[in-house]
Parts: sequence; structure tokens; C-alpha cells
Amino acid sequence: MNGDLSVSADIAVSGMKAQAQRLRIISENMANAESVATTKGGEPYRRQVVTFKQYIDKETGADMVKVDKVIKDQSEFIKKYDPNNPVADAQGYVSMPNVNPLIEMMDMKEAQRSYEANLSVMQTARELNSKVLDVLK
Repeated sequence: MNGDLSVSADIAVSGMKAQAQRLRIISENMANAESVATTKGGEPYRRQVVTFKQYIDKETGADMVKVDKVIKDQSEFIKKYDPNNPVADAQGYVSMPNVNPLIEMMDMKEAQRSYEANLSVMQTARELNSKVLDVLK
């Protein structure tokens, strides 16, 4: 029984680590939401997206999760009319990052909730583990 609770905590920790990495990428996206190209004709910051991967822990046989890849979002850049900007095209438009702060905030909230749920699982497993040890004394 004690081992099962420990494995539950390990699974939750793997979820917390994956969500922490996701939060880091989301914060990078938010920080670069206004980062335009530095040279004329160059690309602005491109939004990044995290993908997850299930794997089986060889030691415990438990299904765990980890970040698989961080990929660049290939959606179109946003065009903003700013003819005075040195990187504006011939029509006066500047390519802006394909980062939508509203979507990033929703992703951040989802990652936060998932992180908190995993934290709750880990705390519950630890409490139950402690109670089992108390009963065995």
C-alpha cells in the first residue's frame, strides 16, 4: 500500500514538472507579444506551443507525463499599420508576433489548474502515506 501511494505522488510530480515547463513557455510568449523583427523583412517572435508525451516509468510501471516538444506556432503573423516603423513593409505594415494575450492567459489558467490538481494529489498521497505509517506503529 505504501508503495502505491508513493507512485501516485511520483505521477503527480511528473504532471507538475510538465505544467511548470508549459508555464515557462507561456510566459516567454507573453513577454514577446510585442517583439517585432529587428531587420526589415525579418520575422517577429513566433509563438511557441508545448506538447506532452506519455511514458511508462521503468522502475514503477506507472504512466507518467513529460514535455515532448516545444514547437513554433505556424499561424499567420498579425499585420499592424505603422508606416513610420523602420521594419515596415512597402505598404507601411509591420508583422507582429502571432501571440494572442487572451489565449495565453487561458492557457496559463489551464496549466495553473492542472498544476494545482497534481499538487493536491501529491499532498493527499503524502497524508495517506503518513496515516498508514501511524497505523503500523
